[in-house]
Amino acid sequence: MQNGTDKVMNSDLRLLACASSRDYAETIAAAIGIELTAVEERSFEDGEFKVRPLENVAGADAFVVQSLYAEASASAADKWLRCLFLAGAARDAGAEQVTLVIPYFAFCRKDRRTQPFDPLHTRYLAQMAEAVGASAVITLDIHNLAAFQNAFRCRAEAVTAAPLFVEHIRAQRADSPWLVLSPDAGGVKRAEAFRQRLSETSGSEVALGMMEKFRGGGELRLGRLVGDVADRHVLIIDDLIASGSTLAHAAKACKEAGARRVTAFATHGLFVKNAGSVLADPALDELVITDSVRPHRVEELKDKLTVLESGPLIGRIIGRMHEHQGIEKFHGA
Repeated sequence: MQNGTDKVMNSDLRLLACASSRDYAETIAAAIGIELTAVEERSFEDGEFKVRPLENVAGADAFVVQSLYAEASASAADKWLRCLFLAGAARDAGAEQVTLVIPYFAFCRKDRRTQPFDPLHTRYLAQMAEAVGASAVITLDIHNLAAFQNAFRCRAEAVTAAPLFVEHIRAQRADSPWLVLSPDAGGVKRAEAFRQRLSETSGSEVALGMMEKFRGGGELRLGRLVGDVADRHVLIIDDLIASGSTLAHAAKACKEAGARRVTAFATHGLFVKNAGSVLADPALDELVITDSVRPHRVEELKDKLTVLESGPLIGRIIGRMHEHQGIEKFHGA
């Protein structure tokens, strides 16, 4: 690094991106002071496609960027295949190492068997990545950290967007005490890690709470609110938003219990079905996400939605990995 900045000095770093994630990759490139390596992504009339680097990557430390969320132009599966093709082509062209940079890693929510004959998607994804020669994988706030780490034989780094959220909270200079809330029991470890980070950074004592959540017959049922939220600014923390029903129910329960303000933080905003209208409920005062998924289907939320840029954070991770420096402080729970 140069003069304590995150500008990368080594010339053998290459940053490649599939077309759908090029804008995101540009923010990473700007953060580390390099240009994107030119890539050809060509589609054929029968629906097939090819992806390849257009510059020499022999001997390079190559990072391939592709976020795996579905949109009108491409499914998550299409994006994954293009990512694998580009990684494999870079490896075949002589890249010394190829790291997959996948801000949102689709399909990883199916990480264990809950019914007979269930698939283990995270393991299958890992096997495909390794088959094309991936040396490492970087992602943001994976749904199940242990399953993700155990699935890969290559280096697997799940970093957290928590520093972005903490910075946003502190910039608001809230005068009411904070309480970090997990919307379900499964997220308590993530919420506790965030509570500790916020407490250490702000120098203030931060409380912890949890919502009990049950599903039966396809219906969401919330149980007790654990924690004293009265007159507090409640910070709901989660890895992703899909339908939005869990967050909306939790926000309403907090307001009914006397919370002064409720802000929800989620790294990945998928916003499926009618999530926009569900989260427009006035019980939720603010919703903060990152740009790991391009915001869409959120017209109803424009007055309460904040989108934080995560590319510079990923750029710091890439720079440190390229320079063989530790990234432990960026790990998630």
